[in-house]
Amino acid sequence: MHHLFIGFKKGYNSDRKEVLYNILIEFGIPMKLVRLIKMCVNETYSRIRVGKHLSDKLPFKNGLKQGDTLSPSLFNFAFKCTIRRVQANPDGLKLDGAHQFQIYADDVNILGRGTHPTNKTTEAVVVASEKSGLEVNADKT
Repeated sequence: MHHLFIGFKKGYNSDRKEVLYNILIEFGIPMKLVRLIKMCVNETYSRIRVGKHLSDKLPFKNGLKQGDTLSPSLFNFAFKCTIRRVQANPDGLKLDGAHQFQIYADDVNILGRGTHPTNKTTEAVVVASEKSGLEVNADKT
């Protein structure tokens, strides 16, 4: 069994959030929930505490918030969209026991029965993930 680990960069900077919202719509998420998710993701502020002093509000502009309970679900939608894109390709991956994924947060472990098929699957996943708004972190892969 061969393993190849893919780490994704912090998901969804401001340029890619629209891709995420379109994925949610594609999966049949009601527009009311998509609008609520937009509010949670776009209209977020942080404060910094140093000792007893609390800073003014700072807008949170890039990526999904780490530790937010919504972030893993949004990543899962994006990655499921990636898998659908790979499977839609006639030469794409067939999840038939020969290829499998283990996913934890934004890290993916691709398992395959040989070096060539595992590399081919990984290449297809990387290309499809870019279309889903995800970007591979080369340092973690």
